[in-house]
Amino acid sequence: MNTQQTTKHILMVLTSHSELGNTGEKTGFWIEEFAAPYYTFADAGIKVTIASVAGGQPPIDPKSELQDFQTAATERYDVDTKVQSLMASTVKLVDVNANDYDAVFYPGGHGPLWDLTDNSDSITLIESFLASNKPVAAVCHASAVFLNVKNATGEYLVKDKAVTGFTNSEEEAVQLTDIVPFLLEDELIKRGGNYQKVADWNAFAIQDGLLITGQNPASSALAAEKLLANLA
Repeated sequence: MNTQQTTKHILMVLTSHSELGNTGEKTGFWIEEFAAPYYTFADAGIKVTIASVAGGQPPIDPKSELQDFQTAATERYDVDTKVQSLMASTVKLVDVNANDYDAVFYPGGHGPLWDLTDNSDSITLIESFLASNKPVAAVCHASAVFLNVKNATGEYLVKDKAVTGFTNSEEEAVQLTDIVPFLLEDELIKRGGNYQKVADWNAFAIQDGLLITGQNPASSALAAEKLLANLA
């Protein structure tokens, strides 16, 4: 068997936005939401390419580096100089071609709310994956990347689709309700999504057709596993 022809290839797309509104605090991507999916894919023998809006090193949300939020996956990332090197030189989103990949996964953190929700390169990329019958996935705040994606008939992708993402009550718990540009739960519902959730901070991921979404950081591996199952 020629493994070069059979190896699946997943694209992971990260935010390049580092400012948490006007608070003077920093944001970016949430480490667990990258690390858990990355290792889920890599350990399954999947090739992974990392992209970001601006290319280069994407900003890490400093809160995600706090001890309270460490997991086996983040600890693995912390000592993985090879992956850290890949992270330091991500490809620019504008240079990505959907035809080169079998699926796409968007890790969250608050950053995507600002630079990936209305991003035309990202929207075109996701629509290209869907048009080629390839699965698309996101976790936590990154479900926002689907808000302005449309299907082949010109309707919003999430309309009548089972979907999840960071909840209003989780946003309230981290005291950022008045800082974020919008509340993800509200916007998914406004787009006609069949928004679903479980209790705050519990793992929950859902698939509807080619669309896979996870609720919060705890859902990262679960969302990745659902995407992986679609590549079998």
